[in-house]
Amino acid sequence: MPFGLLKYGFAKTYPANPILPKTPELKPSYDVVIIGAGGHGLATAYYLSTVHGITNVAVLDKGYIGGGNTARNTAVIRSNYITPEAVRFYKESVDIWTGLANDLGINLLYTQRGQLTLAHTDATVRTFRERAEVGTHLGARTKMVDLKQIAEIVPCMTLDPEARYPIQGGLWHEDGGTGRHDAMAWGYAMGASRAGVEIHQKTEVTGVTVENGKAVGVETTRGTVRCGQVVQAVAGMSSVVAKMAGFRLPIRTYPLQAMVTVPLKPFLDPMISSTALHTYVSQTARGELVIGGGSDPYELYSTRSTLDLKESLIADTLELFPFLAEVKLMRQWAGMTDMTPDYSPIMGESPVQNYWLDAGWGTWGFKATPVTGKRMAETVAAGKVPDILQPFRLDRFRSFALANEMGATAASH
Repeated sequence: MPFGLLKYGFAKTYPANPILPKTPELKPSYDVVIIGAGGHGLATAYYLSTVHGITNVAVLDKGYIGGGNTARNTAVIRSNYITPEAVRFYKESVDIWTGLANDLGINLLYTQRGQLTLAHTDATVRTFRERAEVGTHLGARTKMVDLKQIAEIVPCMTLDPEARYPIQGGLWHEDGGTGRHDAMAWGYAMGASRAGVEIHQKTEVTGVTVENGKAVGVETTRGTVRCGQVVQAVAGMSSVVAKMAGFRLPIRTYPLQAMVTVPLKPFLDPMISSTALHTYVSQTARGELVIGGGSDPYELYSTRSTLDLKESLIADTLELFPFLAEVKLMRQWAGMTDMTPDYSPIMGESPVQNYWLDAGWGTWGFKATPVTGKRMAETVAAGKVPDILQPFRLDRFRSFALANEMGATAASH
């Protein structure tokens, strides 16, 4: 990385090399078409081309690279879930994250700072004990901590026993961290492009061509293309795009809001979350406090912000950090979460042959980007869903083999 910066600095022309080549005209056909140029779609294209040698790939997006939920999350990376299947899956993602900057050749600002999730009731403490045991068994560094340990981890947080929701303990996840979401998307885009993948921005998919139960092409605002396989990776618009292919998904879409304050001097290293207060807080490398919480209580395809949720997040944050009362907010935004009944994603086969699903991510999509891209690429290349993705197959809702992760969110929904 330092030598690359020096080379760029002494170059006679700028930029020394374009990040991405100019977008070509759509070809009549591709081996694989990926709908969605967010982190998941780009990661799938990257691993398809670099690991499996499948380079005749087109990534299509109605907007621009990483302009959807990839740019609208709070950049949390963790693996402290409840079910063994989910812990195993997200731990593989965390493992990839640790070396991803070197793999992609871009600074992801990835750092493992730890995540502390607060327990305010006896029931939450019991659930946290289970999560700690599952995490420890599967190699995710997760353990229970008491009030004394919490005070050592976050000395500036109030532990008032007379608080509205007094803290009884916590779940300390040493592997918890954050990364730069836009850099991740561009890193995968550059790697896939160098391998021969075409990335078509401002190319909206308007229909899916299905013949004899098999996906054979997509219709776009720039023309129709044929393809051998289709991968759907469109986050909050999952149900809308699936409908184009002729089937319904057990997904409902809700806005999820967050906000940041003006920059402050560093005082908060770990990420803090509370399921009782429905809020989580972390501090960025630039000093802003990132504050988020649960999704809105009603369905809506929108990324607007609301005053009521802002007030709620502020009030809950001040219960943990009262000294922030005079800090000014700088920005507020929202994403669209595609929530499934069991709060776990949907990956793998769909009712349409050769049409693969990467959907239902709710609030967990960013952290899973590397493992999802890797395993979805494996699925497409082999034509078979690997074992690690089997718990998240669509037909689990028909057989009631659910992967319930309702209690493992950073802030309850």
